[in-house]
Parts: sequence; C-alpha cells; structure tokens
Amino acid sequence: MADLSRSDWRFRALPILAAAFVFAACCAVVALSLWREAALRDADLRSAETDVANMARSMMQHAEDTLEVAEATLLGLAGRLEQRGTDAQSVNAVQSFLDSRATSLGRIRGLFVYDADGRWLATTENVDISDLNNSDRAYFRHHRSNDDRKTFLGDPVRSRSGGQWIITVSKRFNRPDGAFGGVVLATVDIAYFVRYFAQYDMGPNGAIALLKDSGILLARTNDDGSLVGRDMSGTPLFQKELRNARTALYHFTSPLDGIRRISAYRTSDRHPLVVLATQSETDVLARWRSGAIFRGLIVIVLVVGLLVVGFHLVQQLESRQKMALLLAAKEADFRLLAESSSDMVTRIGLDETLLYVSPSALTVVGWDAGRLTGTSALAGVHRDDLARVKAVVSQIKSGATEETRILCRARHRERGTVWLESTLRVTRDSASGAIDGVVAITRDMTEQTDLQARLADMAATDALTRLPNRRTFEDRFKAEWDLGAAGRTGLSVIMIDVDHFKAFNDTYGHDAGDRCLEAVAEALTSVVHRPRDLVARYGGEEFVVLLPDTDAIGCETVAHQLHAAVQALRIPHVQTPPHYRVSISLGGATTIPGTTETAAALLKSADAALYVAKRAGRNQVSMNSRLGCAA
Repeated sequence: MADLSRSDWRFRALPILAAAFVFAACCAVVALSLWREAALRDADLRSAETDVANMARSMMQHAEDTLEVAEATLLGLAGRLEQRGTDAQSVNAVQSFLDSRATSLGRIRGLFVYDADGRWLATTENVDISDLNNSDRAYFRHHRSNDDRKTFLGDPVRSRSGGQWIITVSKRFNRPDGAFGGVVLATVDIAYFVRYFAQYDMGPNGAIALLKDSGILLARTNDDGSLVGRDMSGTPLFQKELRNARTALYHFTSPLDGIRRISAYRTSDRHPLVVLATQSETDVLARWRSGAIFRGLIVIVLVVGLLVVGFHLVQQLESRQKMALLLAAKEADFRLLAESSSDMVTRIGLDETLLYVSPSALTVVGWDAGRLTGTSALAGVHRDDLARVKAVVSQIKSGATEETRILCRARHRERGTVWLESTLRVTRDSASGAIDGVVAITRDMTEQTDLQARLADMAATDALTRLPNRRTFEDRFKAEWDLGAAGRTGLSVIMIDVDHFKAFNDTYGHDAGDRCLEAVAEALTSVVHRPRDLVARYGGEEFVVLLPDTDAIGCETVAHQLHAAVQALRIPHVQTPPHYRVSISLGGATTIPGTTETAAALLKSADAALYVAKRAGRNQVSMNSRLGCAA
C-alpha cells in the first residue's frame, strides 16, 4: 500500500515537474530572446557608429582637398601679383589668366582680385566690376590689419556676383615695399558641399554638416539655406566634446530638429574645420524594431506551444534557438564583409594573406576579388615602397598601433602604376582579445597625388623661364649654407642683372622682353653643370647663381663664363651703346659658412659687387674681395 502511494506521488509529481521544467525552459527562451535582441540592437548601433566615423573621415578629406586646391591657386596668383604689381598692364594680364582658368576651376566657384582699397581688379565672374568694392567684407578687413600672409577661411557670405551662399578662402598680397597691396579670393559654393554630401545615404533623417572650428555652420544636408552661418558654438559639441578629443563618436539630441542622433565628428589638422556625420537613432534601429516585433511574436508562439505540447517540444525549441543564433552570426559576418563601398575593403590574416576582398577591387587595382583572395596582400606593392609598407604592417601586427594610414604605389592590371591610400586597423579575437588580422580600406589617390606634384612644381618654379624661383633659391641657399658650415667648404653666390632691361622692354615690347629673359636663362644654365649648382630667377631681370664647394677663383671663372654665354647670344639692344647688344652685369662673393660671415652678409656682398659693376658702366664682372674673391 505504501508502495502504491509512493508511485502515485511520483506519477502525480511528474506533470508538475514537467510543467516546472517547461516553465523554466520558457523563461530561458524569453531571457535568451531578450539578450539576443539587446545584442542585435547594440550591433546595429556599433555598425552605425562605424559608418558615421568613416563618413566623417571621408568628408573631411574631401573638404581638406577642396581648400588645398584653393590655397594652391591663391598662392600662385598672389605671387604673380607681388612680382608684377597691380598696374593696368599687370591687371589685364591677370584678368586674361583668370579668363583662361574660368572653365577649369573645378570645385572652385570663382577667383577675385581686390586692390588695397577693396576695388575689384579682376575676376572669373562675368560681371561689371567698375563700381564694386569689397572693403567691408570681414576677410578683407582681416588681411588689411594682419600681415601674417596665411590663407584665411572666412564665414559664409552672400556672393555679390551671384547672390548664392559661398565660403571664402583668401590671401593677402603685398606691394614691393611690403605694404598691403590687396587680397586674392577663391570662393566655393556652399551648395557644392550640400550636393556632394547628398550623394551619401545617411538615412531619411541623417545629416552631414561642415562647420568652422569657431562654431559657424558652413553647410548641411537637407538645408534650404536658413541654417547657413548659424552659430553653434554654444552647443555641447563645441563647449565640451571638442575640448576633450579632436575626433570621436558622439551621441546627442540635435538642437536644430530635436532628433536623437548617432554621430562622429572630426576636426582638421590643417584647416579650421569640423565635420559632423550623423544618423538618426530611430532610422538606425528601424529595421531592428520591425525584426524584434516579428521575432517576439515567434517567441510567444513557441512559448505557448511549449506550454501546450509539453516536454517533447523543448528539444526542438532549443534546436531552433541554436539555429537562429548561428544564422544571426553568419548574417552579421556577411553584413560586415559585403558592405557596399567604392573603396576596396580587404581582410588580411597574420600571414599577410588576403582572406576577403570586396568587389571594388576591380575598380581600384583592376583585378577580380576572387582572383585576389588567398594571395599575398603585398604582392602588388611597388618595389621601391615595399620595405616601408612591410615595416608599417609589421608595426600594426605587433600591436604597436591600432590604426594607421599609408600611401604607396601599386600595380594596376590595366593602368600600370597607381597611388593607393590604405587605412589599416587591427581586428581582435572576440574571446581572447588577441590580434587576429588587419582590415584595410584602400582608395585610388593617383589623381590627387599627381595634382599635388604639379602644384608643388608650380610653387617652386618661375613661370616664364622655368628656372627655380626665389623661394626655391632661398631654401637651397640655407641648406647649402648649413652643409658648408659643417664641412668648412667655400660657398659662392653670383648676382646677375640684365643691363637696361626696362629700356629694352620700352623699345621692343614685353613679349620680346620675355623672350630675352628666356634666352638669358637658357644661356646661364648652359654654363652651370654640377648637380648641386643652381641657377634661379631672383626677380624681374635679376638672376642668381649658387655655387657650393667653390672658392673665389672658381667663382670668378664661372662669372666670366656666364658673361660670355650671354654675350654670345648677340641679342640686339639699341639702348646699350657702343656694342648695341643685350649684356649683363655680374657681382660675385665667396665665403666659408660658419666662420665670420652670415648667410645674409654673403648675399649682401654679392649684391654690393653687382652694384659696383653697374656703377662702373655695366656689361662686366665685379667680385667682392672682402669675402675672399679676387677683385
């Protein structure tokens, strides 16, 4: 009887135990579902943070490139005005130059030249400039009161030539006596940045904004112009975030539209700019919310099924949960690797093998992604850059740095050698935290690199004679002075002036004068052959020759050779009797750097010798004996 009672108890207890087990299983399913939804939500937020960080980096690069193009153009224009002045003939020449560039300005809206009183001298805009004056503009007042010669990024203003909102990039130029000569200005349409930003999908309520580091809003997507110029300096971004870090992720509620946003800001190292890329938190989580509702309904059905069917369906539910988690993990990996981008995205193992290559490889390097997968990541790197690239890769694999950027040459399947910029970031094993590879985002920088090289050549070379300009000479002179001081070797300088060149221009015209200077430059360079020697245009009709490792005798010998080379040109000049040919006067000086003379004293001595030659009747060589040259 006791045995029956014990069996009955077990029989009756079994449903309770089974119900308790099923209930516990249901609780576990609910808990796992909630954890999974939290993980998916967090993954979507992290993915959005990565997207806005990458977007901020890309937009800042574009903004910096735009300002650097404007700066390079202004530098050449200011140099041209400082060399030739702002008389009517020079202004006409500048206007002709601007007219020739008007159709090829690219990102730049327009170029303008103002004199010291703010009057318009020249512009690429098709407007009547006779009564226009910009002396009231903030950038003009800035340059008039500051002689720092730096490029100035102004606040947004309405264009007086077109009426649209513009960003101004300006630079001061001086007269020959150092006084304020006027301002050269390049403008960029704010609408240009708005259109460029609009190319990128940031979601229905996302936005990209470009601001000055003072807080002035320059451009923003989805703006009809009412937000341009608004002062945002009082927002937490400028009051707190920018003071803590120059580049960071930032969650905030927008003061413009009250939308909760996920954002990344980035400040420029070269310009007073801040880029803010944002996505609406609601937009980012929209897909997760709809999926969470659907998945929640499934969980409810499963739990009800477990309560109805009982213990035998628990194993099936656990199996489905495991399968769902596995599918979610695979989906997350696929979404990470297959994310659409015009840049080439690669995943590199610790053995430098390409584990994954995005389809954009066909555009960037000319190879199909399938052909590259499994090959060496360094196979296409140019041999001259290979050692440097290996050193960077070794450093990042060792954990010395988490992220770096490198510019190198590589082999394109169809176009030959191209310049590629890669941003490298380590990846870590989720369990151990150890570095397990590198993710690289690569873009083609060939066009930008070529443009920078051309601009650098333009900045260092005289436009007429193609000789190095005065700035290049001064840089080389300082370097050779330091080398001479270290080795106690002689350094010589020869100053050259074309005799009565103004009279030549007045008699034969400026075109003939330009051809004369070109011929003289060619004659001078025909004499100087050593690799470290330098012939440069010093300004106007003046030239200078730098002769490292040259004593006084060698200096004088070269000076006479230069004189003879110009005489051999036999260019007619009726204003230079009795020979009636173009001639030059030369003054030379020599010293040993680091002894008693300074670099400025050497140039001054050569100039003094030139003055002696000109005062003695020109068309001759004079050497300054005070520094050791034979007289």
